[in-house]
Amino acid sequence: MGNVRHETTPSSSIMIMREFLRQAGGIAIIDGGFATELERYGADLNDPLWSAKCLLTSPHLVRQVHLDYLEAGADIILTASYQATIQGFEAKGYSIEESEAFLRKSVEIACEARDVYYETCRQNASGSTEDGKIIQNRPILVAASVGSYGAYLADGSEYSGIYGDAITLDALKDFHRRRVQVLAESGPDLIAFETIPNKLEAQAYAELMEEEDIKIPAWFAFNSKDGINVVSGDSMVECASIAESCEKVVAVGINCTPPRFIHGLVLAIKKVTNKPILIYPNSGETYDPNRKEWVQRTGASCEDFISYVSKWCDDGASLVGGCCRTTPNTIRAIHRTLFDKSAFSRQ
Repeated sequence: MGNVRHETTPSSSIMIMREFLRQAGGIAIIDGGFATELERYGADLNDPLWSAKCLLTSPHLVRQVHLDYLEAGADIILTASYQATIQGFEAKGYSIEESEAFLRKSVEIACEARDVYYETCRQNASGSTEDGKIIQNRPILVAASVGSYGAYLADGSEYSGIYGDAITLDALKDFHRRRVQVLAESGPDLIAFETIPNKLEAQAYAELMEEEDIKIPAWFAFNSKDGINVVSGDSMVECASIAESCEKVVAVGINCTPPRFIHGLVLAIKKVTNKPILIYPNSGETYDPNRKEWVQRTGASCEDFISYVSKWCDDGASLVGGCCRTTPNTIRAIHRTLFDKSAFSRQ
């Protein structure tokens, strides 16, 4: 992992992740919200493809957001492929070949951003920071983001997990199969299955990883709206157990969930897995799927969000970042908090 391409066995994958975490000082930082930053740069994301639209229209903005997060201290950057699906691109009139090229492009842009960042590090061998930027040569992973079937529907159903009786295990595997293959073959270090809203989709991902003999590891990140279950109402413990049983999954945890729920969810996940636990919550704001926007002033402030970080790490999380509505400033503050925590522990 970390800018070196190689095949891994299931047993070696988990060891590589643990070595990556060791090199990161025990806790690695995941990047933050992507769409919010693209919009800040002027992108119009009012589209079923959401942030993936910029793969077509503004790849330079995608690269810049990746760089912003690296310069904020992120050790892992996620590709702009969360809502990028072959079916979604085809609905916009693109061919299968063009759709697959867009998926590959999402990984290529993230890897290019990492290369640019490493070049900046080489030019600044002292490792000093400039204007609050963290210029530090360190292992960096590129994670290929895979959003749920509900994300493709673009109707907010990744926040309910209710797909209807017609969507079976086989239907979900068929939907995701080629997308996962293309992303895995495009050069990322791992696959990030994100915002998994129900047990059925988790099972589909686990079986796909085995059936297609995907050569890189993955993480599973679920979302919750009650602090006990995933958003569909399925048991978080049962969902985490699926991740635990899949040898190709090297970390399991929570994303796009209000910060106030994370403590209890981490403790629940710890009961069924010894794999590294990851958490990258949203800001706690409420999403309105009808208006397709976040309701202002319904979440935690950046300061409140950061105040949780040390507790989450004490609970057992070893990969920490942010999801929707978090920013490079959030990630920079997490980096500062963890750096200060590490410095204090060495005294």
